[in-house]
Amino acid sequence: MARPQRAALRVPPDGADGVVALGVVVNAIARARLAHQHIERRERSTPGELVAALGAVQAQDYAGAKWSLGLRLDGATDADVERAIAERAIVRTWPMRGTLHFVAAEDARWMLALLSPRVLKAAARRHRELALDEATFAKAGELWAEALAGGAQRTREEMYELLQRAGISTAEQRGYHMLWRLAQEGVLCFGPPRGKQQTFVLLEEWVPAARPKAREEALAEVARRYFRTRGPATVQDFLWWTGLAAADAKAALSMVEGELERAVVEGQTYWSGRGGEARAEGPTRAHLLPGFDEFLLAYRDRSAALEERYAKRLHAGGGAFSPSVAVDGRIRGTWRRTIKRHSVTVEVAPFARWTKAEREAIAAAAERYGAFLGMPAQMVVSAGAQ
Repeated sequence: MARPQRAALRVPPDGADGVVALGVVVNAIARARLAHQHIERRERSTPGELVAALGAVQAQDYAGAKWSLGLRLDGATDADVERAIAERAIVRTWPMRGTLHFVAAEDARWMLALLSPRVLKAAARRHRELALDEATFAKAGELWAEALAGGAQRTREEMYELLQRAGISTAEQRGYHMLWRLAQEGVLCFGPPRGKQQTFVLLEEWVPAARPKAREEALAEVARRYFRTRGPATVQDFLWWTGLAAADAKAALSMVEGELERAVVEGQTYWSGRGGEARAEGPTRAHLLPGFDEFLLAYRDRSAALEERYAKRLHAGGGAFSPSVAVDGRIRGTWRRTIKRHSVTVEVAPFARWTKAEREAIAAAAERYGAFLGMPAQMVVSAGAQ
């Protein structure tokens, strides 16, 4: 096995004693992630190519997930992402941690096979509480498979109605858990939206057949894609992102560590793909991140980008994450959109006063978001924020 290179973080010494300031290193980590995550080094030209490179992109907020892709593609529009979904280049399903993600169509089956068993085991207790036994799941699967056969697409409400007519209750989250379980098992996935409603399709009909991966091959591949596009990251970050058992996460990393660069900071080992250095210091750059973007959610430890004192401004509790404003890799505020008939207003709320250069960079980021939606954007600063 090739030995890992020690080159992921190159930072200058600070002070006469030669000790590297931790703040300098943290900033280097954040900037390197901007590059590796394709936010500032946008090398892919289509949503399908991008999602394949990233492995998976968190997607429980549909509009935000589409912007996560647009953010990483030059000149992409919302319509381009919708087209990639309709053309089956990318698929929305629950491949890891029981959470919705976009994955490349050719990756859906092997990712589900690798990552779903542990999630399903963890959900067994909740399924018992809902009186969902194997017979109920099997009956739901039969009804839905028959209704979706031949390329049919049905909304969630239509799927629930099929069960209710057969005497199967969908109340108290039973319907959701049946959809979730059958998607985890590779029976269902999301299809293209019908208006504002999401549809479901049969995975075996919607996604072309692909060569299955042996477990060891799948472990290596998911580690390879994660560290190449999320680095610098730790094995604990990787474990969090995949939901793998600790032993499996460590084994997966060991299979590919010879392809990666390694750096040790404060006793913590960080791994990343080779090449793709962060941009040199230069003009301020800003990015409007959606609420569940991989720039934050791909890591257990988010301190490289987000100061602890601001964490609750993004995640006050429950499962929601507010959209955030990143300036040179650091989260410096939040934002929200208001879509009008012919324009979008981007309202930003800084955590602390922005400089003129920072405000100009954020305004440019708002314009880019408007271009993604195909309409002009106006940035406004929340009243009383500055």
